[in-house]
Amino acid sequence: MVNSSQIPYFILTAYLDMGYLKYLYFVIVLMLYIVIVVANALLIVTICMKRSLHEPMYVFLCSLLVNQLYGSAGLFPFLLLQITSDSHTISRSMCFLQIYCLYTYASVEVCNLAVMSYDRYLAICCPLHYKARLTSNKVALLIALVWLYSFIKFLITLSLNLRLKLCGNVIDRLFCFNYDVVLLACSDTTLNNIYGLYGIILSVLVPLIPILFSYIKILRVCVVGSKETRQKAVRTCTPHIASLINFSFGCCFEIFQSRFNMTGVPRIIRIVLSLYLVTIQGLFNPIIYGLRLSKIRQICRNHFCSKKVFISE
Repeated sequence: MVNSSQIPYFILTAYLDMGYLKYLYFVIVLMLYIVIVVANALLIVTICMKRSLHEPMYVFLCSLLVNQLYGSAGLFPFLLLQITSDSHTISRSMCFLQIYCLYTYASVEVCNLAVMSYDRYLAICCPLHYKARLTSNKVALLIALVWLYSFIKFLITLSLNLRLKLCGNVIDRLFCFNYDVVLLACSDTTLNNIYGLYGIILSVLVPLIPILFSYIKILRVCVVGSKETRQKAVRTCTPHIASLINFSFGCCFEIFQSRFNMTGVPRIIRIVLSLYLVTIQGLFNPIIYGLRLSKIRQICRNHFCSKKVFISE
């Protein structure tokens, strides 16, 4: 056993012995990261530049896409460095920074999806009061609350982790994960476990309540409403529901990996599941929103078609 002060780094043991294939994996991960950054950045620029998209739904979507860039920045550069490295280690400070980044990313994501569900509820159930109840100031306040709530909540988690005395430095993962670090502690972790349970309840219940409330109300309106109301609900809620389900799958994979013994599962599957939350969500959101939301689709079509005509001339 070693004292916490004698642990300057952690060893990540989930990396396979790749040999020369590591250069192929490096290119694949790099291309994946470039696609995520370009796809999300293009939609952000489109929303910011087009005044017709300066509506609450698209502003909330912009916040969601910015969070994708934030989360992927906390993982992909580190992965690229580790793939080409022979010693898979991470410094103590960088490990805690990565934990903070990935946890706040997940929290901002689910809270942003909760705010977006409330936006859909107002648009479908209270269309006449939509603009009055979702003013630009209220939209800005909701986005600020989403980010501040997540950053402050996990700042407490980080401060509790920093006080732990660790008796090991081996983590069987591709990146640092909060629960794995707590398991290495040889000091009392009661406070960490209590706040961890409290944090899980907050992370699930706070966003779940507005999501359930919004969709129960939307379903009621769809049942008694007109055909146009049902079409509007399907058209605008489908991307949000799809993103919510995809994110829930990613969270479930992380919970299963951290709380249950998955040594019987092939390592390559565990690696894919570890990367699912940030990777697939980062690819999925710009695609599903870009394809399903007619305004964004029309703007992109007009933009690229006009460019094509200009080039042909």
